[in-house]
Amino acid sequence: MSEAYIVSAVRTAGGRRNGRLSGWHPADLAGQVLDALVERSGADPSMVEDVIMGCVGQAGEQSSNIARGAVLASKLPESVPATSVDRQCGSSQQALHFAAQAVMSGTMDVVIAAGVESMSRVPMGTPSTLPRKNGLGHYVSPQMQARYPGVEFSQFTGAEMIAKKYKLDKTALDAYALRSHQLAAAATKAGRFEQEILPLAARMNDGSDLGEFHTIDEGIRFDATLEGIASVKLIAEGGSVTAATASQICDGASGVMVVNERGLKMLGVKPLARIHHMSVLGHDPVVMLEAPLPATERALKRAGMRIDDIDLYEVNEAFAPVPLAWLQALGADADRLNVNGGAIALGHPLGGSGTKLMTTLIHALHQRGKRYGLQTMCEGGGMANVTIVERL
Repeated sequence: MSEAYIVSAVRTAGGRRNGRLSGWHPADLAGQVLDALVERSGADPSMVEDVIMGCVGQAGEQSSNIARGAVLASKLPESVPATSVDRQCGSSQQALHFAAQAVMSGTMDVVIAAGVESMSRVPMGTPSTLPRKNGLGHYVSPQMQARYPGVEFSQFTGAEMIAKKYKLDKTALDAYALRSHQLAAAATKAGRFEQEILPLAARMNDGSDLGEFHTIDEGIRFDATLEGIASVKLIAEGGSVTAATASQICDGASGVMVVNERGLKMLGVKPLARIHHMSVLGHDPVVMLEAPLPATERALKRAGMRIDDIDLYEVNEAFAPVPLAWLQALGADADRLNVNGGAIALGHPLGGSGTKLMTTLIHALHQRGKRYGLQTMCEGGGMANVTIVERL
């Protein structure tokens, strides 16, 4: 079986809700990323054999196979096919897995994995993206309800469950949120995001063009303080999670180009990274957000590695309890976790986050001269993808 290599990786800077990327149609936003991937790899556009794109809110402007819309909005020839993937927050991480599996099998040599989410234009929970609400107030089928009776399938509830289980109080969550903003601010000031970010014209939702490029993640609070974070109202009475300790609503797109050995020879380029391991695991759909813990343990075992063998970790900051519980369960080194901040500061564009985190991870490995990186994230319905890459 062939190996899978990443030869280019790029993302947009995150845009806040109704912010500097809200004027971009999501297909156009993703199309810009596709063009950048081709340009940075030096590939002939006709060499791309498929585009696999993650997107969670496949409604409105993101309906009707947004991946194909992005191809048709890009400079890729119309002969390039595309398909859209929904594995909830892990959608574009799964797109990466599908792309890697395609080139490893030898059925394709050059595939783009990408993701997009315009949460300004297609808000989270847009009705057509959800099943019909039943009389018990849950977005579940009768048979699902029978299997998990009377339980609300809520990520907010799941975050509180994890915080309680791992004894993470509000003070710990607030401190972690501050860390995310501080690390993201430091990375931005040091220019560590410059190579991975695609500059795009800043456009507002009202159609106005701001006449400048959007190059800095809009959600970072450069002046964040513990006092300010601690003052944010609790989401649930008696809980510990607030909007300040949850990921930010975000507009954004990202992608990576994946090739095998034949693809490398055709392109004549050196790879950025090699896919060392990839897996996905289903877990308790009620707690929902705990899956990255057993998924990582299983991935390391299958890869014949220990957590100490991994130099950098990207664990999506959907809610602060998730990476904190992950650190605790894995006995991992906190100094290797989300070293340039995470979704609490940088934003979480749902289907666009998988390849966004991978882009940041690969660039961080190169900047720090490290070898192995691991990425995982919690996903709606109680799932988690795990990807381990080796810097080349």
